[in-house]
Amino acid sequence: MDLNETDEKILKNLLDDARRSSRQIAKNVGVSVGTVLSRIKKMEDEGLIKGYTITLDHEKIGYQLTIVTEITVSKGRLLEMEQEIAKMPSVCGVYDVTGSTDAIIIAKFKNREELGTFTKRLLALPYIERTNTHIVLSTIKETLKLL
Repeated sequence: MDLNETDEKILKNLLDDARRSSRQIAKNVGVSVGTVLSRIKKMEDEGLIKGYTITLDHEKIGYQLTIVTEITVSKGRLLEMEQEIAKMPSVCGVYDVTGSTDAIIIAKFKNREELGTFTKRLLALPYIERTNTHIVLSTIKETLKLL
């Protein structure tokens, strides 16, 4: 779907506050409420908008550790391993990457014990050759809002 300027403005409003009313979005964008509703419906139908959610402050709910783990997988089993890792509850993101490793995992944990259990579980998976885990010391920016 090609986004025009109006679509992008509507999306920016939803990204700022998904609870914002269609009337308020229409006022902010300078279009009718009907235009906002039809554009949102079209973006939902096309799968551009996949759902509505909240943004949590993970540290305030006890997730003190954020990690970035590089994994190396053997025998062409990367997709299989990524799908298995993606099912783990602490995992926030799994990415295929270029470079010396095969994938990057972003995950959050409440303490070192949870991190240790996760790391051991990763290493116990078949075809995982190696992991290299980095603990995030401070988060400068963390968002998926690109508009």
